[in-house]
Amino acid sequence: MNTYSLIPEVILTVRARLGERPCWDAQAQCLYWVDIYNHRLHQFEPKTKKDRFFDVSEVVTCFAPASNNRIIIALRHHLAFLDIQDGTVTRLLKLDKPSDIRFNDGKCDRLGRFWVGTLCTSGANASLYRYDPDGTLKEMETGLTISNGLGWSLDQQTFYLTDSKPKIIYAYDFDLSQGNIENRRVFIDLSEESFSPDGLTVDSEGCLWSAMWDGWCIIRFDPNGKEMLRVSLPVPRPSSCTFGGTDLTTLYITTASIGLSEADIQDSIFSGDLFAVETPIKGTPTNYFGVGKD
Repeated sequence: MNTYSLIPEVILTVRARLGERPCWDAQAQCLYWVDIYNHRLHQFEPKTKKDRFFDVSEVVTCFAPASNNRIIIALRHHLAFLDIQDGTVTRLLKLDKPSDIRFNDGKCDRLGRFWVGTLCTSGANASLYRYDPDGTLKEMETGLTISNGLGWSLDQQTFYLTDSKPKIIYAYDFDLSQGNIENRRVFIDLSEESFSPDGLTVDSEGCLWSAMWDGWCIIRFDPNGKEMLRVSLPVPRPSSCTFGGTDLTTLYITTASIGLSEADIQDSIFSGDLFAVETPIKGTPTNYFGVGKD
């Protein structure tokens, strides 16, 4: 493991119920993130310390920046565009699924396609989808419980997907040009741990940083899945993380207060707040919906 110590600090006291999906927008130099059950997408500016939010009037689980002042968002059963100038929500499609299934985590690949999974509260009936800029939705994986943190290797040949309930991070062979995945295998097995992997990000060295729900920490894994480093937090439920800042060396971490008892919150009063950790490591740039990269 690495021997250096990383110290997280609260940068926004907000007491979110379920903070999730932090995403750095380099163009606007701001951090977007959601508070799922308070129905809000937040926009935080580190330079000014100002945070504003858009109330979308229902569960909002994940998103990706798009063009023309828009953000593609996943609601409970819909994908939609949010206009960040006037707050207008324009629905794109509805996922025809039972009430025990809803959208969960997602992000865009290098060619601007939006990969978004679902969670199922009653069994292994969740899926992973790919939503293309031409408006087509394709089911890419089935048999999941909580489709969660996802990302890609630096060479774009491997896709990572977290299934939180069995506590597994899977790896797949990834075909960037076709947008296909195959050959699922276990990459990181945390089934013997008391905590569960949630959201993740991939850094410029090809390592994975995974938020450990009920684990009080973020764990960094090397490209072979070996644990390298733990970043301890003063809250039990970190939910996701991403790199941002002008040089992509600040690790931003969302957390949750949902499900904690009053006694739990007394022991972790910063639960639901937004954290930042300055690191010696760079992250990887955000991919935008509908905008491909060479």
